[in-house]
Amino acid sequence: MRFLHTSDWHLGLSFRGGVSYADDQKYAIKNILKVAADEKVDGILLAGDIFDKSIASSEAIHIYDEAMTDICVTMGIPVYAIAGNHDGAERISQCSELLKKSGLYISGALEEKPFVINHGDTDIYLLPWISTDKVISVFPEKADEIRSLEDAYGVVLDTFRSSFIKGHKNILVAHAFIVNAETSVSDRAAEVGKASMIGSHVFKGFDYVALGHLHGPQKINDKIRYSGSPVPYSFGKEETQQKSVTIIDTDTWEQKVIPLPQLHKRSTLKGSFEELMRADYEDDILKGYVKLEVTDSFIGMDSIAAFRERYANLLEISGKDIEKDDVSITMTVEEFEHADTDPQSVFSQYCKDMLEEEPNEHLKGLFTEALSEFEKEEINR
Repeated sequence: MRFLHTSDWHLGLSFRGGVSYADDQKYAIKNILKVAADEKVDGILLAGDIFDKSIASSEAIHIYDEAMTDICVTMGIPVYAIAGNHDGAERISQCSELLKKSGLYISGALEEKPFVINHGDTDIYLLPWISTDKVISVFPEKADEIRSLEDAYGVVLDTFRSSFIKGHKNILVAHAFIVNAETSVSDRAAEVGKASMIGSHVFKGFDYVALGHLHGPQKINDKIRYSGSPVPYSFGKEETQQKSVTIIDTDTWEQKVIPLPQLHKRSTLKGSFEELMRADYEDDILKGYVKLEVTDSFIGMDSIAAFRERYANLLEISGKDIEKDDVSITMTVEEFEHADTDPQSVFSQYCKDMLEEEPNEHLKGLFTEALSEFEKEEINR
């Protein structure tokens, strides 16, 4: 049998509260469906973070509904999906019994009984995002054994392994942060330390582990792989990552990585104002998502307007501090445009993007106090 492994669609995600990635995501899904048809797969493994927020936008839900209908109904390919840390576990698994009849199997929240689907001689186990508290609530009799997230995974996966059927092949779909796996800037929860790491040894016994959570496609070992996100969501490492899906053949356990084309190329360009305005870049760069690092001047509204004439999808820009020549300031174009008139909104958006939560009253108070002190210093100069 052949299965397609994908994850981390993050439907509803926008760049720092600005540019929507909806068109990029629809383009990626279109190409994933083409790969599924060309490779004649028997099922799709969707390893979490289908949505970017627990309460998804209407646009994100529409893209999801259309994709699942195309896959499960039109193409007749079953989907085996789990909730990631960004998904709303209860919401995503509503009407799960009804959806099974259409070929859509969703595990939203952990239950005591393993969620396993038999597909011929292959059993597919679905393990959604878990926490130690969640595992203790489901297995209270094991509370004394659970002192870490790794222990929690051990308890859950032992129940999965105890249900293995002799002669069957076993695939696990999970959403986790493996020790020593490589992160990207858009792996926000992992980058700020909110996600706990676990050792790959907890997955022993499975023939293939289809992981989600980290956005860079990578092989942990012969049996464990991250498919990565189908769309690059940050500058830096993701500019050079080849986004892809993985085809798993259960007869040979070959893992075939198939690249996905992108609607927009993502590039960081560095140079002086004049160099960036005159450089002879290819169209895929000029029309792609761009971050500019201006080495010789302060960024103001005039320079942003000039750059926008040349770079259609300018998202982020950095330039010299107007007062400190050796300091660079990096902001999104939207933040630059609103920094003077609405600094509180910029601060709030920053917290949501980097900390994945609204700033509390204490943080807002500290920011207001710092802003007031800065304004006083400016007046007294």
